[in-house]
Amino acid sequence: GTTSYYPVMCKSNNTMKRSESDSSFVSVPEDGPIKDYRDYRVRKSSLIATVNWTHVIGTYLPTLFLVGIGVLFAQLAHQVVIDLSSKVQHKASPGEIDFSIETITAVILGVQQIFSNLFTTFLVAPLQSGEGGILSADVKITALILVVMGWIFLNDNPTYMLAFSTFKAPDSWKASHSQIIQMMKNQKCFTDDSIKFMERLLERSGTGQSTAWPPGITQSLEEGKEADRSISASRKEAETVIFDIVESALKKAKVHPKEVDVLVINCSLFSPTPSLCAMVISKFGMRQDIQSFNLSGMGCGASLISVGLAKDMLQRRRLRGGKALVVSTEIITPNLYHGNERGFLLQNTLFRCGGAAIVLSNSWMDGRRAWYKLLHTVRVQSNSEEAYNCVYEAQDGDAHRGVRLSKEIVKVAGKCMEKNMTTIGPYVLPLSEQIPVVTSLALRFMLKMTGKFLKMCGQEKLAAKLPNKKHYVPDFKRGIDHFCIHAGGRAVIDGIEKNMKLELFHTEPSRMALLNYGNTSSSSIWYEMEYIQETQKTNPLKKGHRIMQVAFGSGFKCTSGVWLKL
Repeated sequence: GTTSYYPVMCKSNNTMKRSESDSSFVSVPEDGPIKDYRDYRVRKSSLIATVNWTHVIGTYLPTLFLVGIGVLFAQLAHQVVIDLSSKVQHKASPGEIDFSIETITAVILGVQQIFSNLFTTFLVAPLQSGEGGILSADVKITALILVVMGWIFLNDNPTYMLAFSTFKAPDSWKASHSQIIQMMKNQKCFTDDSIKFMERLLERSGTGQSTAWPPGITQSLEEGKEADRSISASRKEAETVIFDIVESALKKAKVHPKEVDVLVINCSLFSPTPSLCAMVISKFGMRQDIQSFNLSGMGCGASLISVGLAKDMLQRRRLRGGKALVVSTEIITPNLYHGNERGFLLQNTLFRCGGAAIVLSNSWMDGRRAWYKLLHTVRVQSNSEEAYNCVYEAQDGDAHRGVRLSKEIVKVAGKCMEKNMTTIGPYVLPLSEQIPVVTSLALRFMLKMTGKFLKMCGQEKLAAKLPNKKHYVPDFKRGIDHFCIHAGGRAVIDGIEKNMKLELFHTEPSRMALLNYGNTSSSSIWYEMEYIQETQKTNPLKKGHRIMQVAFGSGFKCTSGVWLKL
């Protein structure tokens, strides 16, 4: 339970006020007409190449399979009725069936005998031809169709999202920019230059005046109090955030805690013993054989990594199906930096409390009630020393612990995202965008090889005159309807918007999540999806739309995922 130090959540009274979608997010180009989401509709014929037909069939497979089983039983009953109609005494006219007790009993016994024979002969007799066969031709055809459908089902086991929930902090956790600066001053460890630097960061951060901080830090608003960064206060924050979102997500998905087969929790900078997974299992009384995984140190891109891990673990339960619970959060309490090196100060002004819980299932019975279907996940991991050091937990010169952000992070993130988009592009882009990409790559390769050949022949001047073909940047708006870009800061969103040539209504969810909640680390993409699902008016969500989530993490990695709205 929670003490008065961590007030009980009241959904009706303590939820954070959210800014509504506004027409100002409609893109207004310098020249030309105003653009909205209707300008990026692509003819269905152009998107045929991107359709995963196994997924399409799989959407209707459960219903078709149940109907097929019903037809099979009806055919069996009809066969038995025809075979036994001459043996049962009835008063019906020729060609009709008397629904008497004797007839019904004989039919039931006949069906029972058929299944008994099938079991006894290990399904060999039904495959025999001629008089030795037990089943008629139409029953064999129906059974064959069901076998084919079962084969499709086993070879493509989709992952469904039944529900997700995000943490909404009570009013007592919220702080304005001026209150944040006051909290920093009350730590009595920052120089005037550091305070001014953090003020400038806040002004340009894109965060709003009502974002959440944990009570262990907000208590420093009181005169004479410093932040409580103890393990006890950190656990209290974790319990408050995680218990709230897990309970809410399971309730939305109508899933009992004991139904959860896989539990994955990612929290980058707070990894206590016992683990956060053990904390959730104990609180909700989950099964003792649950598979649990606690991920740390993976940064803001960890949520889609957790989803990918949960998907892989569910694949082991292909026949009986299973359910997974993914929790993404970051605990702020123990991670307030108390030094004065500028490379570390950004974390004090950008990160906020938040969390998200997602309920997944690979049971085809859950496909009809699911919110989304997972289409693709891609993770690209950089392996250079520069990428490894650009987000680095360390101590400064005065032994104050914090996370140092390198100036190279923008360049590293750009390269990593380019590789990620190249990987996921063929799965989501129509042919009209894929062909120019392939053509561009082929032409660049040919020019490169031609230049090498000319240099080998001593024609350096001629080689220098060869044109420099630029990379073709595909228009992802032609294959994706909505974008959830990690709300890492206003500069991050601006950069991706420019490089991917997105419109303002495409980045609206990211900007509004940053404004309302700040950078909540790995859970930020779920606040954005929630905004698309419940609030956005400039690009309303519809059945069949595809949503792309893109996030970055330390190491350095870029993760992406595409969901289909059911």
